[in-house]
Amino acid sequence: MHIRAPAIVCASRQHGETAAIARLLTSEHGLVAGYVAGARGRQLRPVLIPGNIVEAELTSRSESQLPFARLELVQSRGPWLTEPLPAAAIAWVTALAATVLPERQPYPALYEALAALLDAICVAPSARGWAMPLLSYEVLMMRELGYGVPVTRPEDDNWAAMLRTFDKLGQSIARYALAERQSDVMAARSMLRDKLARIESDEKDSELP
Repeated sequence: MHIRAPAIVCASRQHGETAAIARLLTSEHGLVAGYVAGARGRQLRPVLIPGNIVEAELTSRSESQLPFARLELVQSRGPWLTEPLPAAAIAWVTALAATVLPERQPYPALYEALAALLDAICVAPSARGWAMPLLSYEVLMMRELGYGVPVTRPEDDNWAAMLRTFDKLGQSIARYALAERQSDVMAARSMLRDKLARIESDEKDSELP
């Protein structure tokens, strides 16, 4: 097996003393796990940040073998790790992909949606610029996995309605996509929800004389 393609880093788990198992989302090959030698070194640690765009080369002698991965950084999300709200959003959307997507099954629409969403999170001046794209990504994720999610799109300026839709989608994700997985990935979504809920009150406070 030999794969060379742009990829989104969705998760990285320590393996042994110096290596890591990275879970990478590609357009044509779907979610692929790879063994990254020296991942805990100074050069590769910043490369394996979830949300980063990398050029990935994965090789193995057979389809059943965990491939070795060589990664070259293309775009870093590191600067946004110090911003609580963008960092929470990036952590959630990448963890969701790493947890629920079956390996080596292509979802090109999801790859494009996640790449665009990550760009929006990092470019938009506030969460109001990416909250709706995040909901759209979650709906697309559920539909690609075969789960119907009959939710009503809230008005862009109705933050309370957006939060209600966020909560309703969260219930569906926990019940269906994550039903059989022993994972605390929903904790990342709960953390994001708490931060989103504070936006409207913080904006009102800033308007007070």
